[in-house]
Amino acid sequence: MTHSPVLRPVGAEERIDVLDVLRGWALLGILLMNIEAFVGPLMVAITGLDPTLTGADRIVDAAIYILVQGKFYLLFSLLFGMGFAVMMARAEATGRPFAALYLRRTFALLAIGLVHLIVIWSGDILTLYALIALVLLALFRHVPTSHLPGWALGFHALAWLFSAGPLLMGAMARMVPGAATEVDKVMQAETARVQVQIEAERQVLGSGSFADAVAHRAGEAPEMLFFLLFAGGQVLGMFLLGMWFVRSGAIADPARFPRLYAWLRWGALPVGLGMMLVSFALMPTADFTTITFANGFGTLLSMIAALLMCLGYLAWIQRGLSTSLAPMLRVAAPAGRMALTNYLAQSVICTLIFYGYGLGYFEQLPRAWQLPFAIALFALQVAFSHWWLSRFRYGPMEWLWRAATYLHWPAMRRADRDGPLVQQPD
Repeated sequence: MTHSPVLRPVGAEERIDVLDVLRGWALLGILLMNIEAFVGPLMVAITGLDPTLTGADRIVDAAIYILVQGKFYLLFSLLFGMGFAVMMARAEATGRPFAALYLRRTFALLAIGLVHLIVIWSGDILTLYALIALVLLALFRHVPTSHLPGWALGFHALAWLFSAGPLLMGAMARMVPGAATEVDKVMQAETARVQVQIEAERQVLGSGSFADAVAHRAGEAPEMLFFLLFAGGQVLGMFLLGMWFVRSGAIADPARFPRLYAWLRWGALPVGLGMMLVSFALMPTADFTTITFANGFGTLLSMIAALLMCLGYLAWIQRGLSTSLAPMLRVAAPAGRMALTNYLAQSVICTLIFYGYGLGYFEQLPRAWQLPFAIALFALQVAFSHWWLSRFRYGPMEWLWRAATYLHWPAMRRADRDGPLVQQPD
């Protein structure tokens, strides 16, 4: 009797190394972005520059907003799309059905994300990834490779429209006699609602118990999911771009695409940074009290800039891997191989340090000191990832995720063999 090949987790020798390097540095970017939301209220962290800050705190806050915020979660999304394409290609190569496999993977991620969202931290992105992954599987699995960039740009444009469109339309409405007062009333009510949320976060997360925090996050979960869906177009767009990078060979063999990478390095990144600086000048802080053309155009420019800068960062890291900087860049690769474990660990560690049910340093770490704290934590994660992967094949959460996906226990220690979780079909 012949046995068709069994799909198993990707071994170290089969991995595309650059993906692990990119994931590793994306983890640092995500932590640099998220640390403000661990230290204080999430709703304050997502509004751009905190106007109350001065000196070094203000400089760090502005730098993170301009260079990091919104860029690295897009890079992480891009890498998720690449992983989807790699997994699908392996399934097709072995002749195994792909849909059921990927559904198990996606629903396992959804379960992990929901636990993270409710039990650990309300800034979760995994839940959104899982939901958008279902759309990716249902609608875009067989889209021709050449069509993927167009679809990706279309979904990005839709996200830009949903975010900036209401601001621009509101600004136009305010030009109508008598309409400005009504628009301002709506925005003032929204400001009051957001302020209530911020104060609730301060009370519950700053001094409440773990049970209080879980109840608070569970109550906010539907609203957080609705808010995250506004980013769904961007995430789906990045998934599709990631598929294109893998299918076209642009990520595995960049030497075949010199003009693309040159444009991303010397065109997309500088242009994106310029747009981000203009956006910062127009709207350094999201203002919930007024609707103006400056706010609308600032929002639009910042979203376009995030896409361009994300792709520029990818291109420069890719370029660095072919230079003397390669050893330094590859240091982060083990952290990238354990990206899920490290992402969740960041949330666990930071909430236990800053929340009231932990060490209670909520709103106690100055903004300027958040930067070295995040870098130090990431350095520890890199060191731990090197140590762990010298002994084990996968990170702890990666191992559990693979077990749920492939329905067998992946070998954990390097000397172990895979064990069955369920009987594999002949």
